[in-house]
Amino acid sequence: MQLRNHVTVLLICAAAYTTAAKDQAKPNVLFIAIDDLRPELGCYGDTQVKSPNIDKLASEGVLFSRAYCQVPVCGASRASLMTGILPTAKRFVNYLTRADKDAPTAATLPQVFKGSGYTTISNGKIFHHRDDCQARSWSEPAWYPKTAGFASSFDPATTEKVSKRKRGRIYEHPDVPDSAYVDGKIAEKTIKDLQRLKEGGKPFFLACGFVRPHMPFYAPKQYWDLYEREKVETADNRYRPKNAPGALRGSGEFNSYHPGEFEVNSVAWHRMMRHGYFACVSYVDQLVGNVLGELDRLGLADNTIVVIWGDHGWHLGEHNFWGKHNTMHNALRVPLIVKVPGKTSGGKSGALVETIDIFPTLCRLADLSVPASVQGHDFTALLDDPDKVFHDVVYSRFVKGDAVVTDRYVYTSYAGGGQMLYDHKKDPGENHNVAGNPENSKVVAKLKKLLDERIVEAKGAEF
Repeated sequence: MQLRNHVTVLLICAAAYTTAAKDQAKPNVLFIAIDDLRPELGCYGDTQVKSPNIDKLASEGVLFSRAYCQVPVCGASRASLMTGILPTAKRFVNYLTRADKDAPTAATLPQVFKGSGYTTISNGKIFHHRDDCQARSWSEPAWYPKTAGFASSFDPATTEKVSKRKRGRIYEHPDVPDSAYVDGKIAEKTIKDLQRLKEGGKPFFLACGFVRPHMPFYAPKQYWDLYEREKVETADNRYRPKNAPGALRGSGEFNSYHPGEFEVNSVAWHRMMRHGYFACVSYVDQLVGNVLGELDRLGLADNTIVVIWGDHGWHLGEHNFWGKHNTMHNALRVPLIVKVPGKTSGGKSGALVETIDIFPTLCRLADLSVPASVQGHDFTALLDDPDKVFHDVVYSRFVKGDAVVTDRYVYTSYAGGGQMLYDHKKDPGENHNVAGNPENSKVVAKLKKLLDERIVEAKGAEF
């Protein structure tokens, strides 16, 4: 009897050890979202922005230079990415989008990991709404600092004058520590979570969503001091694209804030706005570095997939546009960097990639089944061979405009009439809409056919 009990205990211990070993073998995922970040980083060739920590990660993984969001507005873009489902005219439409309303039965990316034994945690802005798909996606309630909103101010001068929406100045640069603003608190919480997850021993999917460089441009003084404003270069195409249809609009989000001492779209305004954006990028870059540094210190980096992604692009004064909210290249193209232990280090892929492709790729890397509802495609082959061709065309839409991007062209068709065609080989700044040029009629017809096919594909989503 005593021997039998001995054997039973040994078998239980062996089973527990085997389970723990299997859990340990599963790769962790550190999933870093950065709001309103376009590929304005050193690793993408920008010569103004100081982003050493993200640049370092890019040198250790694969940088995607032609990644595109599905919708150039935060709520809809995030719902699409987190479900792997394409948008339509009635699904994933605007910033108020909720995945649990537009795709109520579709599995979310963290839900798949949670269902496979992972501890899943959300800090900061991942879904646009903190409680969106919360119970099924996360092992514990999604977290956001209670004591600091994204527009919390630390300079009394910021609120001396307010906009019509009762918001303060669009910029501030007080001499405060990194932890003062919401993003500093998000980084601190993520670092503490890494420490307890290390002790827990289970595989994890840890999502960390930073708000900056989203407006308003509030960041500690030290990051503004990295740049000399008089040396900040402004866009050289501060005018509306020639022959652009009336349906093309820029974002009016900046009008929610007071312009301070600046005249909107003056040269001084352009310099200040770019200065503020760059300062916020450098601030978040440091916080990303803090999180990645802790991942290394804890010895977790060798078994952790790291993904950095932006939810959409952003106009930085090109065409006098500020923000997202259209289907031009600057509003659609996003940063995407993926580091996978044992995969290509320092690779750069020019393959066309959609943000809905992130979902099935992470599932594949973790050896998890991809839900049937996911419309994205696994791009793990690009992590071994960044030079491979992937998509021929990617699809995005915003309100009444549906768009496709190919290696050479960006084409948009508006529901109320009007088209845009930009030839990036001849016009990378998208300064001349050539959709109406007779010599482009065959190109327009081909792209319209590709666009119609993607629209049909989007409508065919099943969940």
